[in-house]
Amino acid sequence: MPEKLKSLESRLGYRFQSQALLLEALTHPSYLQDHPQAGPHNQRLEFLGDTVIQFILTDALFRKFTAEREGVLSRRRAVLSNGGFLTLMARDLGLDAALRLSKSESDTGGRARASTLEDAFEALVGAIYLDSDLATVRERMLAWYGPLAGRLALSEDAENPKGRLQELIQPEHGNAALRYEVTATSGPRHAREYQVAVFLHDRELGTGSGPSKKVAEEVAAQAALTTLRVASTKLQHPSASE
Repeated sequence: MPEKLKSLESRLGYRFQSQALLLEALTHPSYLQDHPQAGPHNQRLEFLGDTVIQFILTDALFRKFTAEREGVLSRRRAVLSNGGFLTLMARDLGLDAALRLSKSESDTGGRARASTLEDAFEALVGAIYLDSDLATVRERMLAWYGPLAGRLALSEDAENPKGRLQELIQPEHGNAALRYEVTATSGPRHAREYQVAVFLHDRELGTGSGPSKKVAEEVAAQAALTTLRVASTKLQHPSASE
């Protein structure tokens, strides 16, 4: 087996019984233009892998977040299975280096193309499922993801900091506890800079600035999330602050 595939299997933590399945998962449709006898490309495995990923994440989130409502679980699954996230996972595993592409596709940046990497990750999951069983692919996939709570915290904070902050505050303090206030503006009319503070009742949680109130509020919310996480860590591990 080529050294490139051995190295990939080492990163995956999984050795294929059928090397043909691994090659199929790594084969972009364009590869058959240059190598028509190379075998199937990865689109069928991509279709299967997408469903397997959705099921594994649904099951894992259902078991992990036992008090969350359906809507929250659905949103979290979407965060962990969207194209950008799967592309990141593919890069983390080094799938880009192992892909089989046509020369023209490779020369035009296909190895770094997000849609190609997303498809390859889905196809890889489908291939491991066919090569083993659901329990095995679940164990491998969740190992690649790492702690879901940590992945979600980083992704959700970055994607929607105001919504994430509201979600953290609402259960204990209600819907109207957060308040955003413009504390200063500067710059000419065509290049305004806004300074915003976010308050929990009368307690300032964070501040932020930006070229619009919306951006400044998002930056302030991100700062507030950091404040709350640091405070939570100190409460859970008092010695860390000593």
